Amino acid sequence: MKISGKERQQLSDAIDQMNEALDIFIQTYNHSEEDKPLITYSQETEQAIKRAIELYGEKQIESKINLLIKEFLSFPQHEKKAGQK
Repeated sequence: MKISGKERQQLSDAIDQMNEALDIFIQTYNHSEEDKPLITYSQETEQAIKRAIELYGEKQIESKINLLIKEFLSFPQHEKKAGQK
């Protein structure tokens, strides 16, 4: 196949861009990790969350769940500190 100098440069540039894109894909793959949930909900709890999201919206439910978990997990720390005295 015969190509002009300009076409040759365009092909070279295209190959360079493809190599750069491939490097980005490889870096992304190498830095990726499995997405593991912090907690597994029962099917009943998942359904309740989904219904609540439909009724009140995702942001409001996320906020409420985060607040509940934060409050729930703060109690053992206070109890532990009180028990250490």
